[in-house]
Amino acid sequence: MIFGFNTDIKYEDVVYHVQSEARQADLLLQTQVFVRGRCIGKHATSYADWVVKPDFSDEQMHELLKIQHKNVIDTIRAGNINTLFAPTQSLAREGAEIQDASQHGDGLSLHWLNADAVYQDNSILMKFKVTRQGEPVTGAQLTSRLHIASDAPIYSETTTNEQGLAEMKILLDESDLAEAAVLVQATCEQRHSTRKFRLKKQATAVPQHSI
Repeated sequence: MIFGFNTDIKYEDVVYHVQSEARQADLLLQTQVFVRGRCIGKHATSYADWVVKPDFSDEQMHELLKIQHKNVIDTIRAGNINTLFAPTQSLAREGAEIQDASQHGDGLSLHWLNADAVYQDNSILMKFKVTRQGEPVTGAQLTSRLHIASDAPIYSETTTNEQGLAEMKILLDESDLAEAAVLVQATCEQRHSTRKFRLKKQATAVPQHSI
């Protein structure tokens, strides 16, 4: 069983409550920071790239979460909380940077632009943008792996253009939408970003990164 972490830390005259947990359904490690019960910011990383490794365990996920929790605490103690996240930033927006836990803040970020994509013609057209430190990445290779129940995964590939944009058509039956999940990895020059996106029935695709 994976447990979260909760720590109170005082910097100057402010007491910060740091809360970290693993969102296993979305393959995200999420840390929230509260002041007097109000959430002032959230920080999340993806561990989707770890899950595909055959020897990955709950213990390793717990260790990744522990490291992230400690890093946030150290950032607060150093007086640099504003460098960790923007207080009003929503991870559901394009501007939110969610990197792989293994990249230590120097990786790519993969954004799903059309979360309201409509299912039609037995497919969903997903649109992505790949960035690094807020700047678009040209020529990033995107590979998707569609999981439907116990069936063998279905792969697709594409490449980002000069604006860091790419489109990918995901083919599947409408009856499979309720159980389908797409694992997408962007790779460029030894850097990568791997995200899990869950698809929802009723002809709408819903992103997993809304917090």
